[in-house]
Formats: sequence, C-alpha cells, structure tokens
Amino acid sequence: VRKAKVRIQAIDKQGNPLSNATITIQQNKPGFPIGCAINKNILTNTPYQKWFTSRFTVTTFEDEMKWYSTEVSPGHEDYTSADALLSFAKQHNIAVRGHNVLWDDPKYQPGWLYSLSPAELSNAVHKRIVSVMSRYKGQLIAWDVVNENLHFSFFESKLGDQATPNFYRLAHAVDWSVPLFLNEYNTIEDSRDGAATPAKYLQKLRQIQGLTRNAKMGIGLESHFGTPNLAYMRASLDTLGATGLPIWLTELDVLSGPNQAKYLEQILMEAYSHPKVDGIVIWAAWKPQGCYRMCLTDNNFNSLATGTVVDNLLRQWRSRAVSGLTDTRGFFEATLFHGDYEINITHPSSSAHSFVVISTNASLQSPLTFQVS
Repeated sequence: VRKAKVRIQAIDKQGNPLSNATITIQQNKPGFPIGCAINKNILTNTPYQKWFTSRFTVTTFEDEMKWYSTEVSPGHEDYTSADALLSFAKQHNIAVRGHNVLWDDPKYQPGWLYSLSPAELSNAVHKRIVSVMSRYKGQLIAWDVVNENLHFSFFESKLGDQATPNFYRLAHAVDWSVPLFLNEYNTIEDSRDGAATPAKYLQKLRQIQGLTRNAKMGIGLESHFGTPNLAYMRASLDTLGATGLPIWLTELDVLSGPNQAKYLEQILMEAYSHPKVDGIVIWAAWKPQGCYRMCLTDNNFNSLATGTVVDNLLRQWRSRAVSGLTDTRGFFEATLFHGDYEINITHPSSSAHSFVVISTNASLQSPLTFQVS
C-alpha cells in the first residue's frame, strides 16, 4: 500500500525509443509523513536541529500553541514561541500540525478561565478559536480542535452538550482548508477504557458532523501505549478507517520498561502497514530534564534503543538509489515507495536529463509512464 510501480520511457526528439539509456533514481523525500514533536529547546540547540531535520518531515509543537502557553493572562496573547517554531519548520520544509485549539481536561486550562461565568467563558472560547486559527491559517496541515473530549468535559459542563459541535462549526468557518481532528487517547491503545472505544469515538464524530456537514474531519489517535494489544489496535483502525477520514497517530509513545523499544517497533510497523493510516507523529520532544514519557536520544543526541528502532524503520521505508538500463523499447521499471524522486537519464546520443517525479496518489496502483525527450 505504500509503494507503486513506475515505468519510465526514454525517447529521442523524433519519438524513437532509446535503448540502453542509463536511468538513475534517487528518493528526495518519502511520501508517508513520519514526524516527532518539538519544543522551543530546538530553537537554540544546533545538535537537536541537526538530529531532527535529518529524519522527520512533519512535527507538532509540544506546548507552544496551547492556550495556557499563548494567553497566560486574559487579553495578553503571546505567540512568540509558536511563531519561532513555525518559522524553523518552514525553513526546513517540515509540515506542522496545529495542536491544540482547546483541551477539555480541566487540569490544563489557563488559570483565569476557572472564574468566568458561562457567558464570559463562551466569549473567551470564541476569541481563542478565531485568534489562533486565523493567525496560522494556510500554514498548517491540520488542527487538533478539541483534545481529549471523550474523557473530559470542562467546556461542555459549563456551555452545554452542543459545545463541541459548535467549536468545530466555528473552527470550520475560520479555517476550512485543512482537516479538523478530534484528538483522543486509548481508542486504539487500551480495550479496557470504555470512555474512548472506537464506537464512542464514532458517536462523537457523528455528533460533530451533524452540525458541520461540510467540514473536513480527521481522526486523531494519541497512541500513548503501555503493552500494546496489536490485534485490538488493528481492529480499531479497521473500524475507524471505514469512515474514509484521514487517520493519524498523533502523539505516539510507549511507557518506559524493558520492552519499550520492542513495543515501539511493533506499533510503528502495525500503523505503517495499515492502509487507512495517513501519518504518524512520535511524542518525544527533547528537554534537558527528559521527555514526556519516551525519548529517542540522550542529551548528546545519540540514539537510545527507541531512537535506533525509529532510524532503522525510516531506512527500511525509503527507496534505495536505483540504477539500470532501458530495454529495447526504451522502458525502465522500478517499484518504489511513494515519495518525491529525482531521475537522471543519460545516453551516448544525448546530454543528461534530470527531472523530478512528484508523489502520486496512494490509491493509484497502475504503472506510470514518463516520456522524456
């Protein structure tokens, strides 16, 4: 599901096939997005920057875009750190997921929210959604609009049962260009958590879609694993994938323990091999005092066992350089991972040519023919 067959034909100016032309194919960027969270520590740490940018194509800011970071006191918004991280990501051609607009856990609110009346809270939420989403509109690939809505109900308890759909309706009005995700944990991690089963997740999703029919929705699965139940994970992805909506593992990590690296490898392979998963972000933003639950490196950016797992899989999921000769009809075929490639063609009768092949739609299974004159 992550590969496609490519057929290239070399021809001369008259349209005649060029046999025995040398074709060299080099992958510049993988098509499947695998990333890691970052935080503001990366802005001043060159080894961190080198380690990160040499591996990943997508990121999420750990805390810098969250409400408690951007508006510590009412009316005093500060997006300095988020702006700087976004600038860093753009500079290195790294896509960014917006995380998060609202978080339903009562523990993680700006302190000044707790004393507001329902009417004041409603106004504050409206202002927050418009502020952060309009600021970064057109610069992100997705938004986690509401975080952990199946486990917590800080906003619903004060604003009513329709609060969440209303948040998404406003979010869609502000930025309709990218998918709006409902971000939740234990939907694929733990079958014992009845609050966030795939069925409960889909029920909430349908409630949101009932009020925002034209919104692009996405399924965000935090993926904070202990001991993985891979069969349950696969079945849950099957159930959620039947919606046809984009599915991302948004905050993947594994609890510390003797099997941490082994479990991480199993989960990554399971997710990558599932045809309905569109991307993965690992939750391992580095801090000197340690990561949230799982680091990939030590403080000198040497790989830990978890980092070695990630590096090995990233290598496996890239196409190695391919080289060969065209046949008597000028054709050369290769099976490649989806991605962006540079192809060089040389032939004794003409000078070298090079061009870039853009990644194709994952559902396109037929060979592609590129005519090169």
